[in-house]
Amino acid sequence: MSLTAEERAFYADNGYLVRRQIIDGEWLAQIQQEVDDLHARMDDSPADGVGISWEEYDDPSKPKRIRQLMHGELVSAGLDRLIDSPNVLDVLEPLMGPDISLFHCKLLMKAARDGTITPWHQDYAYWVRHNNEPLMVNCMLHIDDANEENGAITFVPGTHRDGLVEHDRPDPAAGVTLPGSFVQKEGAATPHMHAGAARVVAARATTGAAAAPPMTWGPLGPAPSQ
Repeated sequence: MSLTAEERAFYADNGYLVRRQIIDGEWLAQIQQEVDDLHARMDDSPADGVGISWEEYDDPSKPKRIRQLMHGELVSAGLDRLIDSPNVLDVLEPLMGPDISLFHCKLLMKAARDGTITPWHQDYAYWVRHNNEPLMVNCMLHIDDANEENGAITFVPGTHRDGLVEHDRPDPAAGVTLPGSFVQKEGAATPHMHAGAARVVAARATTGAAAAPPMTWGPLGPAPSQ
């Protein structure tokens, strides 16, 4: 599972890397089952220790949908097992060395039809501390298929080399953002990701995501709201 020289060079140049299959189908199915109907379950009875940010809508008739759930390992034993598994550590070690610790584990729960945009930002803008060099890397497991048509995360290659850019906070629900909301940027890339694949992203890479469209279609028809 370790990285090839070509993969390390791609990450150094672009600030992100795609691993097409980081866990097997059985492991993936376990995680999918553990997060099934999580929006409704957390609304009814939140798990101890988790922190939840809910989507905010102008339309009060929309159902409650989780935007972000902190401490995802508390709601999924499969995610908890993944955090310090060789599947993850063997990918991260060539990029950041052997002394690795977990900063946090979270679920980005973009719901079909109801998921809102994620404005352009650098993740390190959330984590920056005085004299804290960003030796941080995101490893994102895709629990469902994601692509440009259903609001997958988009990267701007090479921006991790720009240093930390000043961010705004125009809307508390959106967090810190770079200018331009989610206006398309030249050279931006939205890799098509299959469930079970992972993206590794540098902390200072510029990322964002479009809103989920009104209806997301899969190979068998409309995708259900999660």
